[in-house]
Amino acid sequence: MRLGLWASAAAACSLLLAVPASAQGVKIGILNDQSGVYADYGGKWSFEAAKMAVEDFGGEVLGKKIEVVSADHQNKPDLATAIARRWYEVEGVDMITELTTSSVALAIHDLSKQMKKIDIVVGAATSRLTGDACQPYGFHWAYDTHALAVGTGGSLVKTGGDSWFFMTADYAFGYALEKDTGDYVKANGGKVLGAVRIPLNSSDFSSFLLQAQSSKAKIIGLANAGLDTTNSIKQAAEFGIVKGGQKLAGLLLTLAEVHGLGLEAAQGLVLTEAYYWDRDDKSRDLANRFFKRTGRMPNMIQAGTYSATLQYLKAVKAAGTKDTEAVAVKLKELPVDDLFAQGKVLPNGRFVHDLYLFEVKKPSESKKPWDYYKELAVVPGDKAFPTAAESGCPLTK
Repeated sequence: MRLGLWASAAAACSLLLAVPASAQGVKIGILNDQSGVYADYGGKWSFEAAKMAVEDFGGEVLGKKIEVVSADHQNKPDLATAIARRWYEVEGVDMITELTTSSVALAIHDLSKQMKKIDIVVGAATSRLTGDACQPYGFHWAYDTHALAVGTGGSLVKTGGDSWFFMTADYAFGYALEKDTGDYVKANGGKVLGAVRIPLNSSDFSSFLLQAQSSKAKIIGLANAGLDTTNSIKQAAEFGIVKGGQKLAGLLLTLAEVHGLGLEAAQGLVLTEAYYWDRDDKSRDLANRFFKRTGRMPNMIQAGTYSATLQYLKAVKAAGTKDTEAVAVKLKELPVDDLFAQGKVLPNGRFVHDLYLFEVKKPSESKKPWDYYKELAVVPGDKAFPTAAESGCPLTK
């Protein structure tokens, strides 16, 4: 009798172990840098944005609860892969999003393909994610290096900035941003005079800035992001680079970094973002609610994480299941229309939408807190991003 009871209990336990936690609901993971160079760029604020999306969706899908978890990958691909594998295999996470840092995003993109799980990259930039590294369950949401090259790089070339020197973050993101911008500059008659590679999270940019200054390039392209960009700009001021006639191009600069710099230091910078909190009624709706819970306005990474989370849940609902294959199909079929952006998802997973070219206001032009940008131009989505056929994605051949 005891043996029979033991066998029944063991069988019940094995059944419980065999059923992932997310069988009782949908589980979304926010994996990003929460303590390092990109902590303000995305960080815990992206986690808040994802939770906002879940609340706006109603808190459940297909009659089941939605849960959001988060972790700090510290910009280390091996750590990120270990966390993601545990999430997928043990903790029942159905989709991972945000994924700041291109080396991390590429690693998780590959793992998600192996494990047939969906990832939606928001914070990482490399255009390879929907190019040669594309995969059936991977998506890229807010922007990429190609769009930044067309937006910021294109505008500066057209206004006479035809010679460039790059200060480049020494990993996948920096290489892609330098290449995409450099290719665009050269295609439009400009020249690239040189580049220097800089380790992530550097504190002293003096030797790199001296090389950029001595190049005599009209434009010094900052192919970096987060604190690396703000520190580059602050130290460039100490060297009198802008006063000497050269221009700084923050190729990936967002509202978070402008806020950290302050308008006195950031004024006049030209940048491209996919979202600005005060652009229209939709953007203000999202931003004002985000501000109430965080005390800050969202940038395109945080607003993009809101959108990616919401669209994933819409796709689950439309598919009638959280099965990866079915949800991936719906993500590519459904139009996107939310408080972040409007557009469509291509067969390579690239979300195509408009971006905006902004100039940072002078302190005298700012009329209220967080009033930082004036819009220079709209960068249409079909100009910002290549078609699926042009992207190099093997899925579209």
